[in-house]
Amino acid sequence: MITTVLGAIIGGAIIGALARLVLPGKQSISVLVTIILGILGSLVGSWLVYQLGYDNENGGFEIIPFFAGVAVAALLIVAYGSLIGRKQT
Repeated sequence: MITTVLGAIIGGAIIGALARLVLPGKQSISVLVTIILGILGSLVGSWLVYQLGYDNENGGFEIIPFFAGVAVAALLIVAYGSLIGRKQT
């Protein structure tokens, strides 16, 4: 259980950081929010890919769900930035 949670945190940090790298400009969000949105992006992106029929027949690293997770995390970061930006004004 501890390794699963630790793996989700590390994976979320990697995916969240990559999502922030692909976005232009500066995102003023904390590391914790980046990790949480990275975890959510990974879960939602992987779920969508598998719902569309993806099958990793050859095994190995699942690159398509990984990139989908980064894309969804990027969308979540943009949405979060929009919501927070409106609250501050």
